[in-house]
Amino acid sequence: MPLDASGASLLAAVQASPRAVAAHDRQTWVGLFTADATVRDPVGARPHTGRAAIEKFFDTFIAPNTIEFEVDHDFTGPGVVVRDLHIRTTMSTGAQVLVPMHLRYDLSEIDGELRISHLAAHWELPAMVAQLLRTGTRGFGAGMQLGAALVRNQGLTGAAGMARGFTGVGRAGKRVAAELFDAAASGDTAHVRRLLGAGTVIECPAGTVVSADEFTERAEEGLRAGKVIAAGRSVTASVELDGAPAVIALEFDLDAPRIHHVVVFTELVPDQP
Repeated sequence: MPLDASGASLLAAVQASPRAVAAHDRQTWVGLFTADATVRDPVGARPHTGRAAIEKFFDTFIAPNTIEFEVDHDFTGPGVVVRDLHIRTTMSTGAQVLVPMHLRYDLSEIDGELRISHLAAHWELPAMVAQLLRTGTRGFGAGMQLGAALVRNQGLTGAAGMARGFTGVGRAGKRVAAELFDAAASGDTAHVRRLLGAGTVIECPAGTVVSADEFTERAEEGLRAGKVIAAGRSVTASVELDGAPAVIALEFDLDAPRIHHVVVFTELVPDQP
């Protein structure tokens, strides 16, 4: 059953996460999740599922660092918040990276409280590593410390699981996404259909299933892409749709660069004080 909660309520629940991260409050941060929650950070790497795994995730990636959320826009859908942002991370060595990102939070109501059941962090691991190494010896030192923490907290399988974040649809997926946006914006429904897999689901806006024709008609009102991120089998894009900001999320088939799910997040949520 869909979660019946306002966008403001969903965002308020989500905003507890960066507060706990800034305070390095492990207990509070982990407590924001359901008992069987999954964290995919980055999307494409091995997921972290359940309280113990999420605690190890905190110990590895959050505890040693100073993390700031620089949010441009927040969007909502049924039981979902999507944040269009950059995350600024300062490592213990002083190395700093600014990572373009889309964060998707799926929420559930547990005992009258909203909890995060799924967190998907869409960002590009190869680009982040390259940026880190460009900081010089501090970046190299931070990378060495992260590798050691990965093995210490999550074992060799955890380190190998993180390395999976280097794989995915990559540039090919971005090219297909650009083709889709261009075709839709120009009203070329036939080309849009060619880029979609059999049975592709299109939600525009999130939670409302539409046809390829309806999606194209909406995009013809004006669709321009800005920030585009390829992570795992997903491509997410910050766009302008009919003069307003939006985020489009594309999921690709496992065996081909063909899109099988499109979700357009258009409902903005004002920042909560």
